[in-house]
Amino acid sequence: MNSAAADLVRLLTVKGETVAVAESLTGGLVAAEITAVSGASKVFRGSVTAYATDLKHGLLGVDATLLAERGAVDPQVAAQMAAGVRKALGADWGLATTGVAGPEPQDGQPVGTVFVALDGPSAAHSGSAGGGKVLALRLNGDRAEIRMESVRSVLALFLRELASEQTGNERAQDTEQNGGF
Repeated sequence: MNSAAADLVRLLTVKGETVAVAESLTGGLVAAEITAVSGASKVFRGSVTAYATDLKHGLLGVDATLLAERGAVDPQVAAQMAAGVRKALGADWGLATTGVAGPEPQDGQPVGTVFVALDGPSAAHSGSAGGGKVLALRLNGDRAEIRMESVRSVLALFLRELASEQTGNERAQDTEQNGGF
C-alpha cells in the first residue's frame, strides 16, 4: 500500500473532505491505491476511467474543440478532467491523469509524456490552468513503470497541496492568536 494514499485518506478524513479521480493512462490504478487504504470509504467518492477520448468529453465535460485540436494528452485536458470529475461525482477534490504509457506515441506526443492534475477548494487560488494545478511529467521506463510513476506523481501533487493548505491554515490561526502580528 502507498503511504501517500494513506496520508491522503487521513488528511481528508480530518478535514471532512472528499476526492474523486478521473483516469486515462493509469486505468484505475489511482483509485485502487486510494481504496486499498482502510477507511477510504469516508473520503473516496468514486472514479471515472475515461480511456477513450470521446468519454473525456461525454462523461467529464472536457471541451470537444480542445480534444479535437490538441488530443487527449494535454495539460488543459488534464485540468478539465480533474474539474469535471470533481463536479460529476460531487467531491471536494478532483484528481486526473492523462498521458502516453506506450509502447507507441499518441496524439503527436512521445511515450512518457504525462499530465497529472488536481482541482479543489484551494487549488483555484493557485493561478494555474483550469482553476487547479497541473504537473507536466517526462517519464522513462516501460509501460508499467510509466503508469505507476504517474500514480505516485498525482498522489504526491495532492499530498503537497493538502499539506500546504494545512500549513496555511495553521499560520492563519497563529496570526489570529497573536493579535494579527
